[in-house]
Amino acid sequence: MNLRLPLLLCLLLLASGCATISPEQRRAAFDAVEAAHAVAESCTDPGDAACRPVDSPLLALGEQALAASAPGAPRHHVTLLERGQDALVARVHLIRAARESIELQSFIYDTDESGLLVLEELLAAARRGVKVRVLLDQLYGLPNPGLQASLAGAHPNFELRLYNPTFNEAKTQQLEYAAGILCCFGDFNRRMHTKLLLVDGHTGITGGRNIQDRYFDWGPSYNYRDRDILVAGPVAAAMRGNFESFWTFERSRQAQALRDVSERLANAGSPPHPYLDPGREKSPRVQAMQALSANGTAVWERLAPLTLEVGQVDFHADLPNKHVGGQKAHEDASVAMRDLVESTRSELVLQTPYLVLSREARRLFRLMHRREDPPAVWISTNSLAATDAFPVYAMSHKYKRLYLRELGFRIREYKPYPAKSPIEVAATGALGPRMATLPIFGSGSAGSASGPVPLKRAGVRVGLHAKSIVIDDRIGVVGSHNFDPRSDNLNTESMVVVHDHEFAVALRASIELDMQPQNAWTIARREKPPIFSGLSYSLGKLSEKLPIFDIWPFPYASSFELREGCNPLPPEDPGFYDCHEDVGAFPEVDLPLKTVYTRIVTAFGAGLVPIL
Repeated sequence: MNLRLPLLLCLLLLASGCATISPEQRRAAFDAVEAAHAVAESCTDPGDAACRPVDSPLLALGEQALAASAPGAPRHHVTLLERGQDALVARVHLIRAARESIELQSFIYDTDESGLLVLEELLAAARRGVKVRVLLDQLYGLPNPGLQASLAGAHPNFELRLYNPTFNEAKTQQLEYAAGILCCFGDFNRRMHTKLLLVDGHTGITGGRNIQDRYFDWGPSYNYRDRDILVAGPVAAAMRGNFESFWTFERSRQAQALRDVSERLANAGSPPHPYLDPGREKSPRVQAMQALSANGTAVWERLAPLTLEVGQVDFHADLPNKHVGGQKAHEDASVAMRDLVESTRSELVLQTPYLVLSREARRLFRLMHRREDPPAVWISTNSLAATDAFPVYAMSHKYKRLYLRELGFRIREYKPYPAKSPIEVAATGALGPRMATLPIFGSGSAGSASGPVPLKRAGVRVGLHAKSIVIDDRIGVVGSHNFDPRSDNLNTESMVVVHDHEFAVALRASIELDMQPQNAWTIARREKPPIFSGLSYSLGKLSEKLPIFDIWPFPYASSFELREGCNPLPPEDPGFYDCHEDVGAFPEVDLPLKTVYTRIVTAFGAGLVPIL
């Protein structure tokens, strides 16, 4: 085996790690930030509408809930944010309504339209006196040294920190990325996957959405069907406490302390970045979003029908100490999630973009399935046609027999073009003249191992990204945890647990809509062949046990489409195959079957489960 490339990458990594910032450069960078802060403009004129927070019945819910709560009897207001446009409206509006403080935490933060809109609102809040703290995972959080240099000096009320900058830089180069995987995987791959927006210490939004267009229905070709929850009330104190743990943790670094950012500050100070130019051209949808977000009454009318008053709400979140010493500790979100799942008595509804279970999770579900009266377990997840993570789906495909036969799962895989979806197609911009030039639009995509595969039809594709659980119609869970080994062991995660029947029923109805035949394929055992069915099953099961690859060419399960004129039937019903058409393992995918399996076998195996 040729070891020169891995050795070269390791040497690059070591060189990168040793290239520390000189004391002189560090002083110059921090002096540049202080100088920029000294001349930063603030908005203090009470007669100027831009200098005042907007009136917000939505933000007032937090104060109302705190006033109505008593020891042992908390009160909360919760809002399910199913639609991307609602989620963006809520965020921008709460930022505009903030009076004291804003904490924002995100895994991905892009400089597309939604990202720059939120960033502009955060800076405007800082200028009117709100303390704004932004904590981003370094790998995908505004990885632009020039932009970070400008943000570092934008205003004394605005501070940006980056979590786990492995190479002490804002931007990770491709060779550094490869070196990190080869040489320091345990350190490099421990990421902050938590998402949070907390305003004035009492109203927060958390869930699956990052700050990027495709999470808010603004992606022209691919969007995520995701879910957030807005929570107002005393549980927000736990959200702030968790944020503080990350903010003060040793892996969280000020932007100006990163090498490539400090170089720019030391050499050129903190000049305005084009992205932060208030006079830059804005699209009509950005202008419309700003106008709507400034109208507290309109925002409340939009979100009030989605809001419930509830009692007990818990916030479970990993601490950054999860990333210390490689020990399995401080996995608060994972432990809480497993305890909740185990408490199921009659029915569990789980929605996850990635159906890849750890050994511990498989053991838990196996024990549940062996109960004298086992609970029904419904799973809503992605199909290969819908997902943007081919390698993860490969692992899900490998274990479908286990999930169906041994764990008793009832699986529905989300279609790339669901008939009924909370995605607002008109908001994506895909219906205009740019449609023909889109690079990933339907069958126009060449596909890749890491992104969506090409499809047989064109359209605005939708991929599932929501992470939620409903337990016995009494508890609803919304968070960032993907219920997979990576969330258990590598990422830090968080989730909100609402102990309320009405909320649980509403959340269940939303997930069940995603599982309807017009929106998802039923995953079931293939119809038994007339001969050698037992032999095929045994060989398939044996192949599944192989440590890396599953090479048996006749898979146990397939995808089924409901036939016209039929009603949905469970796979165990004798009439299932009469009313459901076998549409193959990978419906809608515009790749030869051999190509799909070749990718699965040659590129991905069970050995990747812990990191996917």
